[in-house]
Amino acid sequence: MEQPTLKIDFHTHIISEDFLNLAEKYSDDRWPVLEKTCDCGAKIMIKGKNFRDITNQAWDAEERINDMEKEGIDIQVLSPIPVTFSYWSDPEQGLEMARFQNDFIASVAKENPEKFIGLGTVPLQDVELAIQEMDRAVNELGLVGLEIGSNVNGKNLDDSSLERFFQAASKRGVPLFVHPWATLGGERMPRHNFMYMVGMPSETALAAGSIIMSGMLDRYPNLRICFAHGGGALPYLLPRMDKGWNVWPHIRKTKKPPSHYAKMLYYDSLVYDENNLQFMINRFGVDQIIAGSDYPFLLREVPSGKVVDQLSTLNEYEKAKIHGLNALRFLNLD
Repeated sequence: MEQPTLKIDFHTHIISEDFLNLAEKYSDDRWPVLEKTCDCGAKIMIKGKNFRDITNQAWDAEERINDMEKEGIDIQVLSPIPVTFSYWSDPEQGLEMARFQNDFIASVAKENPEKFIGLGTVPLQDVELAIQEMDRAVNELGLVGLEIGSNVNGKNLDDSSLERFFQAASKRGVPLFVHPWATLGGERMPRHNFMYMVGMPSETALAAGSIIMSGMLDRYPNLRICFAHGGGALPYLLPRMDKGWNVWPHIRKTKKPPSHYAKMLYYDSLVYDENNLQFMINRFGVDQIIAGSDYPFLLREVPSGKVVDQLSTLNEYEKAKIHGLNALRFLNLD
């Protein structure tokens, strides 16, 4: 009798129902604040304005488990909502925010160890504090990796000020999930919700391109990084990056062209479309793709991995890799 496929939703977000109010504590309305509207939902408020509406699925573990059972998902990987990264803040205050979230996510995972795995967050505006909190999150709290933003106060991930963090993550074997936030060109995206539809995929491509072109993957070949939303625009841009690498020798910081390093990174499967997923497989290979849905938000795929099951070119073992086995390998949970 065949074993059922393990289905892990790698890309899900969670926030505490009792989210700390640093806006009030530090008299600074830039901090995100959770305002409950009912038992079933809340608003995330920034500077007195509604940043986004969320449902109780964002904090209620029982709701999540009910949805998982309906949708055939065995395990969710929990990570913070990116707006809470707050890299703009004073580092010690940012550490306070990170510690609160890491404690919360670890507690949810400990209460339901068969259902949830936790990723933490760190105050990347201060690399020393970020490394300290990485160690606490992994070694003391039992979180299996970190979610980080796609830039730090406008600095791309290849900025020299951040390299010690990536070196430490590589040395410790801590996997990193890169999620877009504070997207490039935000001032040009006030309409049509373009921040989500155009800004985030563009931002993710820039973040991934920065890692690829930096030479870090030559220096730290054990660095384990997964990019959200299928790597954004990266799969489509890779041939152009290879061309640039070939014609401009003065920009080269890597031994091989960008497409070589793109195959060393991981990507979630959240591209909604069979052709797009096939394109990713052609570019990166089946082993680098991890099913993820963006639960519980409106742009999520329902269920996680739906497009994986729809892709007729994949055999059952390849589908099992994307649905769960690749996530286990990425997270060092073999």
